[in-house]
Amino acid sequence: MSNFAKKPTSFKVFIEDLDEETTKKFLGKAALAIDSEAMGLIHGRDRLCLVQICDDEDNVACIKLNQGQKKAPRLKSLMENQSIEKVFHFARFDVAALASNLNIKVTPIFCTKIASKIGRTYSPRHGLKEVISELVGVELDKQAQSSDWGLVDELSEKQLEYAANDVRFLLAAKKKLKKMLIREKRWDITKRCFECLPVICELDRLRFHNIFEH
Repeated sequence: MSNFAKKPTSFKVFIEDLDEETTKKFLGKAALAIDSEAMGLIHGRDRLCLVQICDDEDNVACIKLNQGQKKAPRLKSLMENQSIEKVFHFARFDVAALASNLNIKVTPIFCTKIASKIGRTYSPRHGLKEVISELVGVELDKQAQSSDWGLVDELSEKQLEYAANDVRFLLAAKKKLKKMLIREKRWDITKRCFECLPVICELDRLRFHNIFEH
């Protein structure tokens, strides 16, 4: 099993944006794990409610977003910093949500779901729970996944714990997946998939679907 502790090294909750101290700490990292929670899956209709960040020392920050909020300058500075790799699971949703809600253009990107689909071709299961279980040895509790994230001021301890755990193990999974992809000579094509993500996310936001089909 994993050597991760049950609780993160630190866990901070912010309203609207990170503070200066936490932003500075994260700006010094080579990679950050990112996730988000929203009221639904349709960009422009379902608002973004929460953004979670975790670094390589298991420091977690959750940012609660207010209804109608359009900016988070410190978060934006992190997400658009070219020297920090942003690691997501199913980046396609989070990158589009951050662009749609906060006008953030995330770059560069690593998506563990794409990496899993290209690397773990021995398995049909590429959900976060399955990927983390196999590669990191941690069993995630996904019971709070479908819940009301719009209750920003009243999010339960269980919701916040769920949100934190969705990012805490991504960097470890990314490391294993990258090693696998290099070994199987699939790393180059995977990197090019990551580079395509901003365009695909923009198409999603514009409601273009299946445009590469016949």
